[in-house]
Amino acid sequence: MSDRFSFARLLAVVIKELRQLRRDRLTYGMIIGIPTLQLILFGYAINMDVRHLPAAVVDQAQTQTSRQVVEELQQSRVFNFNRALHHPATGEALLRRGEVKAVLIIPADFERRLQGQRPPLQLIVDGSDQVVQQAARQIAQFPLRGTTTTASVEVLPYYNPHRNAPLNTVPGLIGVILTMTMVMFTAIALVREREQGNLEFLITTPLSSAELTLGKVLPFVAIGLIQTSLVLLLGKWIFQVPVRGSPLELYLAALLFIIASLALGIFISTLVRSQFQAIQAAIFTFLPQILLSGFMFPYEGMPKAAQWIAEVLPLTHFIRLARGIMLRGAGLDDLWPELLALAVFAAALLVVAVARVHKRLD
Repeated sequence: MSDRFSFARLLAVVIKELRQLRRDRLTYGMIIGIPTLQLILFGYAINMDVRHLPAAVVDQAQTQTSRQVVEELQQSRVFNFNRALHHPATGEALLRRGEVKAVLIIPADFERRLQGQRPPLQLIVDGSDQVVQQAARQIAQFPLRGTTTTASVEVLPYYNPHRNAPLNTVPGLIGVILTMTMVMFTAIALVREREQGNLEFLITTPLSSAELTLGKVLPFVAIGLIQTSLVLLLGKWIFQVPVRGSPLELYLAALLFIIASLALGIFISTLVRSQFQAIQAAIFTFLPQILLSGFMFPYEGMPKAAQWIAEVLPLTHFIRLARGIMLRGAGLDDLWPELLALAVFAAALLVVAVARVHKRLD
């Protein structure tokens, strides 16, 4: 064996590795797919400048000036006041359900307040979303067109009056942690069984594909609920993050999300051949979920195409459920569209995953 360095032998090894990489379609796809996905997401879909936030207006003055105020605020394109209400209580209910992000209150003595010291307008915003609070500050004061009068807006952040960042972060962090652990743990565990030859042994037993799949993932359900409890306890102890809604309903939402994440992990395990590939594929699914779900970047700032993709992702709906229950005190009856979307995703992917496991066993 020669001790002299040979560029010819080095080139042979490099060519061999490139050929092997070309045959590994998943890794090859990741090399192209991950930078492409990140470029598109960060360059096109991520936008901190939110526009057209859904909002409602309660015009108790019903004057020409009050209607002019609504029109000018609408032209700012920060909020979209497309819902006219008669009572502030109705607006608060819409805020709790997450149907609007803000409610503009124009009091009956609006004209008199314009000439006095009290703010003539009141904007109640969903304080559980920091992006909404930042957007509201853009219209804190604005001049009325055609006059020398400046209308000031009193911003009232409901659910997070002190603007504590952890109140917004911790509920979403539950979903992020469950996404990372449940998907990756499940995918790796099932692939490891195949690599170690245990799967072939289990095939010889009377177990059906459904029994085998559920038996493998049920322990992870318990792990996911333990992780949920840990984040809730630490969030309460360290950051004073409340659970204003029903803890039972929060755990039901978390359980459904855990099932959806486990189904995604099972599905990934049927597509890959090694634990390394399972990790790669799991990471590939993390990127769009974390970036498009509204956890890191505002959902309302994304273009419509990115929002459509976000609506397909389970983390998007769980974050809305967690923030609604924990911060706004909403119930599952208030948030049923998010619960339904999560249930459909979990059921559909679980059926597909079990079917693919059955096919692999055959």
